Amino acid sequence: MKVLLVGNGGREVALARNLVRTASSSDPVELIVQAGNPGLEPLGQSLVFNPLNPDDVAVRAKGRGVDLVVVGPEAPLVAGVADAVRAEGIPVFGPSKVAAQLEASKAFAKEVMEAAGVPTARAFTCRTTEEVEAAFNAFGAPYVVKDDALAAGKGVVVTDDRNVALAHATTCLNREDGVVLVEEYLDGPEVSLFCVSDGTTVVPLVPAQDFKRVGDGNSGPNTGGMGAYTPLPWLDDSVVDEVVKTVAQPTVDEMARRGTPFVGLLYCGLAMTSKGIRVVEFNVRFGDPETQVVLERLDSSLADLLYAAATGTLAHLPAPIWSPDAVVTVVMASGGYPDTPDTGHEITGIEDAEAIDGVHVIHAGTRFEITSSAEEVALGCCGFEPDEMLVNSGGRVLDVVGRGATVEEARAKAYEGVDWISFAGEHHRKDIATWPAELDAKN
Repeated sequence: MKVLLVGNGGREVALARNLVRTASSSDPVELIVQAGNPGLEPLGQSLVFNPLNPDDVAVRAKGRGVDLVVVGPEAPLVAGVADAVRAEGIPVFGPSKVAAQLEASKAFAKEVMEAAGVPTARAFTCRTTEEVEAAFNAFGAPYVVKDDALAAGKGVVVTDDRNVALAHATTCLNREDGVVLVEEYLDGPEVSLFCVSDGTTVVPLVPAQDFKRVGDGNSGPNTGGMGAYTPLPWLDDSVVDEVVKTVAQPTVDEMARRGTPFVGLLYCGLAMTSKGIRVVEFNVRFGDPETQVVLERLDSSLADLLYAAATGTLAHLPAPIWSPDAVVTVVMASGGYPDTPDTGHEITGIEDAEAIDGVHVIHAGTRFEITSSAEEVALGCCGFEPDEMLVNSGGRVLDVVGRGATVEEARAKAYEGVDWISFAGEHHRKDIATWPAELDAKN
């Protein structure tokens, strides 16, 4: 199967790695990947294209004769990439532009959930600071303020400080067409559950838990995610079936009823509250860094699963097969993240980390920088190859993934890998998967 993978972050490295790893010898996967990530390019044929230009992606897919397009990030989906590819008659794993509003607009997602009877937090959609203040008065602290638009996982503030909450709301409202949601606070630990859909059938993957706050003990601001683990020994096995029955399937059914079927990955961010399961948010693509741990446990073909979703044949595909192993990932971030990251610093120790049995390293924000002089580079025409060094180029730089028989073993391997890697300003959480999730009420 020839697959074009759109996106070049850490999530896409995990997708590429597992598309290849889980393919059968009789039906190997030939990957075409988006150029720009040193950890992704070796996994397939790299191609330069604009992931936010639907026509560009569609033309590349058609010209390369691909069997399937897999869209990793949310921004290309919101831009309509899946629509353009489908218009060319090519199967694509990813929702339409309209269906992607489940992530692009939290107000839209709330509307769909209400229509589908999906349990979620009560919320006010606010367009003025006066409406925000009224919502604060209605709910009280802790204050939960969510940017209605895409915010790369950093648009949510949960705080007891009303001034901090109001400042975040004001920043969001000051954008053109700015809208925020003020929600009631949900107690209990959070769980991430990926559900694959072909517009009718829903197939759940295994649950995971991620760690959003930047600091140990869930201190500091929200980030795109600082680590994750699976399985969750504390979570009852019945939860997955309950989420499919009360959350994912009703949402997919409601989208179909509206004439905008949801095809792709529905990410259900859930709170295990004292009053039952509640939806915190929907995303319309694989979450990062949960993808890095969930897909590592998949033993059946990922390509077959995504292709079945893209072609409306999920009901005929055998259920995914999962390893009983545990997987933990720890994110190594740049100095300054989640604000302005300090980049351009040499990264060392990745090969040493990957020499550890059960450890691999995923590149999320790295690039190669030429260290040779201009005179030496000029000699390239004479066969000289310039020296390069790997440097950090984004906020979240590396995901160090450990796999073991238990969560404790997988965690130890991941942190052993982290200890080998170094770059100036690097920081990471030291408490990923270290405490019972019941204590993770503010994750």
